[in-house]
Amino acid sequence: MSRKKSMLDLFMSHRGNLIDYASDLVGNRAHGEEVVQEAWLRFDGAAARTIFDEPLGYLYRIVRNIALDGRRKRGREERYSTQTFDIFVQSAHVGSPSPETEALHREQLNIVRTALMELPERTRIALEMHRLEGYKLREIAAHMNISITLAHSLVAEGVTHCRNRLRDKPKSASVKN
Repeated sequence: MSRKKSMLDLFMSHRGNLIDYASDLVGNRAHGEEVVQEAWLRFDGAAARTIFDEPLGYLYRIVRNIALDGRRKRGREERYSTQTFDIFVQSAHVGSPSPETEALHREQLNIVRTALMELPERTRIALEMHRLEGYKLREIAAHMNISITLAHSLVAEGVTHCRNRLRDKPKSASVKN
């Protein structure tokens, strides 16, 4: 029997239990099935390159990681939408910011966008994952197949670059008093 077939047989024989496990983690059977499908794709790709001591344990770990990543992502999205709504409600009660404040914030955002585009791709991706998407350094390291130390260095390098760009903005672009 080929190795690929044996991995597929392992997956198929445990698929129902994997879906139950994922469904418990995500709180929804349909989403649990999606998690298991994604886990199979990752497992199949990894199995082509690696021989596992405990393939079933590895498969369960993949399911768990995907489910937890999904929960974290949904939590971030919910927090973001709640914060956005709160800001909208506050601004409706307090009034809108002054044109000067709006212009300053718009200018700062444009400087940061430009600074991000100046970064090497790997540094930009690590910084965006950490600061904008809320990933932990170990998650970034795993995603990018680098060490946690290097992930930390990339994020720190990106933050320093963006701060320097904000600090060094042209004097003519600043809001005049």
